[in-house]
Amino acid sequence: MLAGAIITLALNLRSAMASVGPLLDRIMATTGLDHAGVGMLTSLPVGAMGVGALLSAPLQRRAGERVYVGIGIAVIAVACAARAVAHDAAAMLITALLAGAGIALIQTMMPAFIKRIYGSRAGTMMGIYTTAIMGGAAAAAALAAPLAQVCGWSNALAIWTLPAVFACVLWFVASRQRVSPDTPHRHPVRTSNTRAPVWRRWRAWALMVFFGVGTGAYTLVLAWLPPFYTQLGWTREQAGYLLAGVTVAEVVAGFTVSVSIVRMPDRRKPLLLALGLLISGLVCLLTAPLALAPSACVLLGLGIGALFPLSLIVALDHSADPMRAGELLSFVQGGGYLIASLMPLVAGVLRDRLADLTVAWAIMLAGALALCLLCIRFSPRSYARFSSTQT
Repeated sequence: MLAGAIITLALNLRSAMASVGPLLDRIMATTGLDHAGVGMLTSLPVGAMGVGALLSAPLQRRAGERVYVGIGIAVIAVACAARAVAHDAAAMLITALLAGAGIALIQTMMPAFIKRIYGSRAGTMMGIYTTAIMGGAAAAAALAAPLAQVCGWSNALAIWTLPAVFACVLWFVASRQRVSPDTPHRHPVRTSNTRAPVWRRWRAWALMVFFGVGTGAYTLVLAWLPPFYTQLGWTREQAGYLLAGVTVAEVVAGFTVSVSIVRMPDRRKPLLLALGLLISGLVCLLTAPLALAPSACVLLGLGIGALFPLSLIVALDHSADPMRAGELLSFVQGGGYLIASLMPLVAGVLRDRLADLTVAWAIMLAGALALCLLCIRFSPRSYARFSSTQT
């Protein structure tokens, strides 16, 4: 039941963002937002996720995961429900920020919780958790346009309140016997005051940049792939289905990572494979986006879907201590999500200035090539060196 609750929570962590892309033209027509403004509908929640991750350490000292995860999913439910009446630009941006705050609470608490509960199986559970995140995005992207046809775009966004409420109830029931609010106080980490802060380590910054640029590819595709294809003449439904196809490929890649990661102690090979797939997908978008749309869909999905869990798992590998791993993951996700939040906004500005998204895809391609050079340094031997010098 606990694993089911974690998966159900994860399914709700992207629906508030993934359901927006296929409906951007309707949202712009109703709210008056320009392309930079609608880019903020993705940038704001991702930025909030980054800030939340950076603030998670003091939160974890005050209460346990059960309380904050429950608050997080409740906030997501409220943000989605508010979109039923959010028909102006300010209201849409506020709901985006609110959803990001809820997502941040869950994502910053969950890695340390998984590490503590699942121990040596944490890598596998992290793979399943991140796969479920992408599965929720696939469902939201595929259903956005059909739901809008039936009940209007605002209700199509608000309907994701229902699975969020269900996840909230399931979490509190399933976690009752395993987690309690005062867990951190019953199990203090006595050596925490002697440890050097993770931000003083070069490797922590490298992991943060790697996660941020890789997640930037996800946020860029999530926000702008459907509008890119509607600009090329596709319908909203077709563009939404293409984004759903990307996220289905992400689910396949994430599931593959979750079941095979235990056999790959050196994470560099799967990381380079994931980056190669992402690069190939971006090349398809730059060279022949219409003719190679199916290939771009599959390649982008497989690359992003593998890169997201792998970048978290490789950070998790750097410490066997759940508390220290949580601190590192908070730093990596915090700065990483702030980096990733810039990509949809930059793409929106470029779309307003140049009436085209080609430059945005080219910038992302350059970032992916840079990540190939960075990931070569992530050898298993370096994990041990990082862990041994943390105190």
